[in-house]
Amino acid sequence: APPIAPMAARRSADEMRDRVVLGEFGVRNVHTTDFPGNYPGYEDAWDQRRFEEAFRVDVIREEGDTLEFDMVGIDAAIANAFRRILLAEVPTMAVEKVFVYNNTSIVQDEILAHRLGLIPIRADPRLFEYRNQGDQEGTEIDTLQFQLKIKCKRNPQAAKESSDPDELYFNHKVYSKHMTWVPLGNQTDLFPDADFRPVHDDILIALLRPGQEIDVLMHCVKGIGKDHAKFSPVATASYRLLPDITLLQPIEDEAAETLQKCFSPGVIEIQNINGKRVARVANARLDTFSREVFRHEGLKNLVRLARVRNHYIFSVESTGILPPDVLVSEAIKILMGKCQRFLNELDSVPME
Repeated sequence: APPIAPMAARRSADEMRDRVVLGEFGVRNVHTTDFPGNYPGYEDAWDQRRFEEAFRVDVIREEGDTLEFDMVGIDAAIANAFRRILLAEVPTMAVEKVFVYNNTSIVQDEILAHRLGLIPIRADPRLFEYRNQGDQEGTEIDTLQFQLKIKCKRNPQAAKESSDPDELYFNHKVYSKHMTWVPLGNQTDLFPDADFRPVHDDILIALLRPGQEIDVLMHCVKGIGKDHAKFSPVATASYRLLPDITLLQPIEDEAAETLQKCFSPGVIEIQNINGKRVARVANARLDTFSREVFRHEGLKNLVRLARVRNHYIFSVESTGILPPDVLVSEAIKILMGKCQRFLNELDSVPME
């Protein structure tokens, strides 16, 4: 076989290093390749200065509780560490103990307790300590107390023939807005302007009928998602690699329109050039890579679908307890703490 021209070899090595390529029946170049000596002629040893120059974080979109940002220049392991810390290791406050004084509703006590546990509580976990193991009581520094006391009654003014429960009964729907904060110890002085309450007022907890009542006291404690999903501060935290779509030759007229339909809206646009309709890639980022293009015999060899190996698009959706940008910075602090602990371990172990 004739030797590959050095330029072409360099190009194919560049592609292997920088792109994950999506073929019709599989994905190429998925292995990580950033270790020294893997490719002749490349300086792949870890270098902090080079990493700092290449690494960047771009915030793309921040709306309410959702944040989309790009992390460029890192390895999958680091990206995944952030994702998992966001899911399982950034602490929040959630209902842990429910003291049931009276519950004559049809919802059993343990189901009620579970439902209350899953209600996100708007309380900054950074203001509280973790509760000690085996500590039954809870103090003002590690516990928030809420009360839910509600009784359903008939509405004497309701129309005789009415069948609408909203009209017939008072308090027949128990919502999260009925939970009230009961300060413990000196919490009124500790948090003078605090407004501890559920994030959403309209979470339906139970349905009551006349004569039924619920009277419970709840203790919220600080915890992490590893221990129970109710402590997880995010609804979702995920990442994907940046899509990269290359048209290998001009695609015109009918073919261009077919191509446009193969991708998500906004990815391919059609321009008029000298009376011809020509396809071009407008915004590859929007694509979900359904690989629809591989079903068209005439198009599948004209397009290269790939993803940029070190460009991660993160989307973080907070449950509303903390804003998503705060969650990300907390996750970074936690990862820094882990690294520091590891370095301290290394220092303290006597070398043989």
